[in-house]
Amino acid sequence: MSAVMRLSVPQYHAMIRNGVLTSGDRVELLDGYLVEKMTVNPLHRRAVRKMRDALQRIVPPGWYDDSQQPITLPTSEPEPDNMIVRGQSTDDYPYHNPGPSDLGLVVEIADSSLAQDRQLKLPIYAAARIGVYWIFNLPAQQIEVCTQPNGVGDDAGYDHVQIFGVTETVPVVLDGVEVGRVAVAEVLPV
Repeated sequence: MSAVMRLSVPQYHAMIRNGVLTSGDRVELLDGYLVEKMTVNPLHRRAVRKMRDALQRIVPPGWYDDSQQPITLPTSEPEPDNMIVRGQSTDDYPYHNPGPSDLGLVVEIADSSLAQDRQLKLPIYAAARIGVYWIFNLPAQQIEVCTQPNGVGDDAGYDHVQIFGVTETVPVVLDGVEVGRVAVAEVLPV
């Protein structure tokens, strides 16, 4: 059996530049591996849209919200379902994707991807020092807010995880300042 080769972010970018990977390839680079993206079902699609609408209403000047676009981390290039990015628009990043210091909030909508969002993406985001990571757990109808990243590599995680249920509102905190709140019930896709 052959050994598995991990890719660096520059190698992944070269594959895109040279047409080895195209927009039709449903993959993302996670911790050096090409991982097939989950199929998007109607509930997931609706949750992404509702979360984006909710975040758009509260994002202050100097930030913008985006969804399902790549971010560049040291070993990965995931495409979070939602995120709040420093700047006015994607035009602020004409030649590179936003990186860890550009991200105020990263959100993954988890239905069939819950295990991947917790076990694979959470350590990647924590190791990259993404300060606030939300897992919108659709089956449990809750948002898991992860803050205070720690550790490195596979041992990375978050020191603080708070769960917000369907009757609660989640504070949106950017650079340590609460800028608004999102009601869990408002963003449920049902």
